[in-house]
Amino acid sequence: MRKILKWIGGGVAVLALLFGAMVIATRGDYPVAATVADDPALPALEVLGLRLHGEIVGPEAGPVAIVLHGGPGGDHRSLLPLAALAEAGWRVVFYDQRGAGLSQRVEAEGLTLAAHIEELDALARIVSPDAPVALIGHSWGAMLASAYLGQHPDRVSRAVLIEPGFLSATGADAFLARMRSTVTSPGMIWRGLVTGFRAQHVTGPDPAAGDDFLFGTMADAFADHPGVPYACPGETWDSPSWRYGALAGRAVLAQATRADLDKLGAVEAFTGPVLLVSGGCDDWLGAGLQQTHLALFANARHIEIAGAGHDVIDDNPTEALAAIGAFLAR
Repeated sequence: MRKILKWIGGGVAVLALLFGAMVIATRGDYPVAATVADDPALPALEVLGLRLHGEIVGPEAGPVAIVLHGGPGGDHRSLLPLAALAEAGWRVVFYDQRGAGLSQRVEAEGLTLAAHIEELDALARIVSPDAPVALIGHSWGAMLASAYLGQHPDRVSRAVLIEPGFLSATGADAFLARMRSTVTSPGMIWRGLVTGFRAQHVTGPDPAAGDDFLFGTMADAFADHPGVPYACPGETWDSPSWRYGALAGRAVLAQATRADLDKLGAVEAFTGPVLLVSGGCDDWLGAGLQQTHLALFANARHIEIAGAGHDVIDDNPTEALAAIGAFLAR
């Protein structure tokens, strides 16, 4: 028994030493951007009593296009090239969704698919009370846009869906299975361990900052993983962001039922034009998957943007904007 206790004690001592060494080795300055709750200089929109990081560009009398970023938990920074649509007369609305990016943080119960749809509907009625809006969604944002089409078909004129990851519960199963196989690889586990220690040194600007740093760093590592074709061959994934919302990234899908996930593709009531966009370098969420999504919509077509991975707008803004602009002008 004494030998066993001695062995256990020795093991605990070694672990304590390793823990202390990691704490010391990961010391550093890991800045996290402030949200609109702490930085009044950030542009913001008030929606349903929440302060959302966002801005509107383009003529006041122009038709409205609302941009929906990926995640859940991401921000709209990589989609800012879409501001060029203002030159064609569009009033373009950018915003970070609740609990995401630089927007106000909320509790988990406010981070459901239904809450995001309600938020989008409220925003659409604020910025375009008398006319339907166009939606431009990327990744998770495209999934949110699709769900909104099904529930508020009269509020949307047309939609651009850039590489939605899945639009059904069955699609979610396949997506999450592949994602899990990547995040549980030895390299990602080690990266997560080191990042977790670094996150302990994050001191602000708010209580969520450390968790957001951890989630954001690992989300970037996932996107740049060799097994994830988010970038073109020979390139690294480097799309910019301000800050991730860790709780939003976990809570939205964790709280979704299979019925909720099937609502993503329940778009029978919407008969307006839909453009599905994919990056030519992405063989996971690219053309193959998006062509299967075509059947969900009454009036849809698909285009592929050459030289682009998952972040189509950031990777090839010239071709992407030309295609989207032409579609919106129809």
